[in-house]
Amino acid sequence: MISNTPFPVKPGATASGDTCARGLRRVPIPSAAFWANFPGASTGPPDRPLGYTRRMATRKKSKPAAGAGSRTIALNKKARHDYALEERLEAGLALEGWEVKSLRAGRVQLRESYVLIKDAEAWLFGTHISPLTSASTHVHPDPTRTRKLLLHRTELNKLIGAVERKGYALVPLAMYWKRGRAKLEIALAKGKKAHDKRATEKERDWQREKQRLLRRA
Repeated sequence: MISNTPFPVKPGATASGDTCARGLRRVPIPSAAFWANFPGASTGPPDRPLGYTRRMATRKKSKPAAGAGSRTIALNKKARHDYALEERLEAGLALEGWEVKSLRAGRVQLRESYVLIKDAEAWLFGTHISPLTSASTHVHPDPTRTRKLLLHRTELNKLIGAVERKGYALVPLAMYWKRGRAKLEIALAKGKKAHDKRATEKERDWQREKQRLLRRA
């Protein structure tokens, strides 16, 4: 409970007319004469009124470095231009230690990547992972080595059927982090014909122009 009694003032000392908010009531602030009776306070009253609370300094969050903390590692933009994409799946990757470090630095390209079925397993070809300069000397990295995709047997059987009997291709679309592990999004796709590619380019150009017109409006 907040008292309504003003601050004590010694005889002969007068309280100043200034007041400050304390709770829901306003109480008078003691004058300089009052504070002069306390050791170390001969210079006068404090420069902050009673009831003042210092706000704690907040540390500014620094922006993460490029490639660090980002969920997406790399995208294969060419795939959407060259193929008609249908069903998509998520696959794990069998990687070596130096490759994981390179992925965290964003040193990977999917532009020339493709997936083939061999010995009833899915394999990633053509993906270029650049080794870091700080890699151990006893490691001999191969940037474009063939990497195994980790899929359930039911998923593999489905992909095998689509590729061998229906003529689909397997195309890598994106590489990203999920719960601390690198994942690859692949899609069952069929190659576009020349007129399909032209139609895709026209649609893309129209979407860009439409966005530009909307920004000007």
